[in-house]
Amino acid sequence: MAGEAVFEFATANRITFGAGKLTKTAPAVKALGRRALVVTGKTVDRAQPLLDLLTDIECVTHVISGEPNIADVQSGVDAAVGCEFIIAMGGGSAIDAGKAIAALCVNPGNPLDYLEVIGKGKPLTRPPLPFVAIPTTAGTGAEVTRNAVLSSSNHKVKVSLRHPLMLPQLAIVDPELTHGLPPAITAATGMDTLTQLIEPFTCRRANPFTDAICREAIPRVCYALRRAFAGDEAAREDMAYASLSGGLALANSGLGAVHGFAAPIGGMFDAPHGAVCAALLPHSFAINAKHAPKRFDEVAKLLDTDDGATWLRELAIDLQIPGLSTYGITEKDFPAIIDKAKHASSMKTNPVDLTDNELAEILRTAL
Repeated sequence: MAGEAVFEFATANRITFGAGKLTKTAPAVKALGRRALVVTGKTVDRAQPLLDLLTDIECVTHVISGEPNIADVQSGVDAAVGCEFIIAMGGGSAIDAGKAIAALCVNPGNPLDYLEVIGKGKPLTRPPLPFVAIPTTAGTGAEVTRNAVLSSSNHKVKVSLRHPLMLPQLAIVDPELTHGLPPAITAATGMDTLTQLIEPFTCRRANPFTDAICREAIPRVCYALRRAFAGDEAAREDMAYASLSGGLALANSGLGAVHGFAAPIGGMFDAPHGAVCAALLPHSFAINAKHAPKRFDEVAKLLDTDDGATWLRELAIDLQIPGLSTYGITEKDFPAIIDKAKHASSMKTNPVDLTDNELAEILRTAL
């Protein structure tokens, strides 16, 4: 598994990281064109500093009010007519929507032609419009991944539009943009960051390159997440770095059961992705650790503990992470969730094939 020195590594064409880097956006995108679609999250005001910088570019804004669905992307494609490039500024939802819009602006047909699981899964035939990602949360790492997660209300599932050409042209990671995030969002996105470091490190496609990234970043989360939750702005730089690292790792190795479950749960219930991952992580860790103790023991050491599952459960309590029952999930929903989860791409890279009983135990203990 992790010892195999055969792998590929691909990421955004350019990554710029550091406090105040947002101010460098205008010269960085100057060569991309004169008209841009700017995709934002529901808090549009958070994108105003960016718009104020782009004085020489005609900007059309497109708001993603929640986790993106197929209709959001299609309306974004319509709004982008005449635009030469796409900028997304926001959380993972805005960035994923921006990636999908950039791809579908130039690849003909229906979005379902290109979606995994529920669609035809066709590869893109044309390079997307140039795409710039500017995250305002420390969670998804979407600024350096090659897929866009979209929900389908008809199918009650979240699936990916995925292709190497969807990697951003430029990722601008400015930790100052995460200052002022509410504690609940800091907690959920921070736990998602940790999940996206632990799962790539333990998955069946782990490799030495992504291992190195995860080994360096996991202790940062261990040190910084509780502090960021308490309002320590200095800790947010470590969390932004860890989130970027998680995106690099998952895009070049894989994920596991937590994200395998998150796809159907997010499609079936009104449940935020980060919060779902946060609720599932300690319990998925405990089950998987029974099958791959060496790998999970190393994660525990990186977390400065002898018992990783207990440490994660205590972290979830300290961060006030709600259980899955908060979103209306009950045991009667388990069969449908498990059936869909087993078809998710992330479940296929879990360290081992878990039984239905083990999958049900993860859900039960996460309620």
